Amino acid sequence: MNITVYTESTPNPSTMKFIVNKLLINGSVDFPTKASAEHSKFATELYKFNFVNGVFFASNFVTVTKTEDATWADIEPILKEFVKGALESEYAVQENVEEENLNFTGTETEIKIQQILNDYVRPAVEQDGGAISYRSFADGIVTVELRGSCSGCPSSTITLKSGIQSLLQRMVPEVKEVVSEAL
Repeated sequence: MNITVYTESTPNPSTMKFIVNKLLINGSVDFPTKASAEHSKFATELYKFNFVNGVFFASNFVTVTKTEDATWADIEPILKEFVKGALESEYAVQENVEEENLNFTGTETEIKIQQILNDYVRPAVEQDGGAISYRSFADGIVTVELRGSCSGCPSSTITLKSGIQSLLQRMVPEVKEVVSEAL
């Protein structure tokens, strides 16, 4: 298979999506630090670049967070070439680690919240190079975790409150607020 790589900017100016014509992983996995990448040859090799400050994989893309001193104009071509080479060399995204499970659990309300997050929110968040995971629902408060480009993104609070919270409040009357769990 001839691997192609193209890039898309994300709402987070520090992150860039490197999209490929191959499935990388079912679900998503975040390597927010160099130490967290030990079970991923792909992420470990990306962290060898001194300008890489975060790595996130989902379906057919890898989102890279850069250091503040790096410019995309300088590093984007280097990373595109690396991603292409890594895929041609069949670097593993994850080794010996269970992938994300999409079996929804909990009360009827919790299952409904998880289904809405999966069906409506996840695709939009992935479009921006990130991922969202349901954590809990208690006393009207839905707790989620934002990863990838959404983690630390200046517009993630607006997305969380204006987008996700208002959607869930419309579809699940029991929802009063949505908050993001700190990593």
